[in-house]
Amino acid sequence: MDTLSNLLTHFSLHAGVFYTGNICGTHDYGADALRGHIHLVKHGPVQVIGERHGVINITEPSLLFLPRPDSHRLIADERAGADMVCATVKFGGGGRNPVNDSLPNVVLVKLAELAKVQELLELMFDEAFSDQCGRQAVLNRLCEVLMIRLLRYCMAHGLTQGGTLAGLADKRLAKVLTDIHKDPARARDLASMAALAGMSRARFAARFREVTAETPADYLASWRIMTAQGLLKRGRQLKHVADDVGYGSASALTRAFVRKLGCSPTEWLKGRQDAQTSM
Repeated sequence: MDTLSNLLTHFSLHAGVFYTGNICGTHDYGADALRGHIHLVKHGPVQVIGERHGVINITEPSLLFLPRPDSHRLIADERAGADMVCATVKFGGGGRNPVNDSLPNVVLVKLAELAKVQELLELMFDEAFSDQCGRQAVLNRLCEVLMIRLLRYCMAHGLTQGGTLAGLADKRLAKVLTDIHKDPARARDLASMAALAGMSRARFAARFREVTAETPADYLASWRIMTAQGLLKRGRQLKHVADDVGYGSASALTRAFVRKLGCSPTEWLKGRQDAQTSM
């Protein structure tokens, strides 16, 4: 399995198209802590104003992705409007994850620059502006394919800001990251990871931190905790989760949890349950 596919088995991609058509005037969108937002502009112009990213003027067909959207506003011409497809994108259970965290606050790509997606886009727009049965399901699946193409583009063109995607874009580091993702429980030291990358320990450690903004040990610990969170959410007992992610005991996993998240697994689960109840 390739590096990106392996990552998406852990953080499955789900897209939901919520608007297709011609928009006119001003449209406001609230901050979204769980999902990214896609605004696909077939025909503009469109102005996007956000709290963090300021003003973005889109004058030609483009794909705008906000991985961690704050409150933002779309403004289109009152008469001509703009033809658009808007969607939410969620990785895994939503919220913070290695995919979103690897991207800048704004990803803006002209559709002409996305190689080999013209047929996909034509099919997407054809579905968007039709009333065929199954239209919503088709749009959602096509939007997921488009998102994967966008992730490829970001990795290939250096649009990542460190983290997992940046590491996977580096051929040598990708070998190590993919190995960690497949089997986080296995014991690893700097020497074994450097050997897998085909680099000296010093060069590997420096390159890993330069690209991902983490040390190899910190990355491994973070991935283990994220894996543990997924297992705990599915109801697996703490002592079994500890074995699954490479800690010798429930108490060892609890200490690692506290170091990374500032709370115990039990406290984290309770906080998550309380948040869901209040929604």
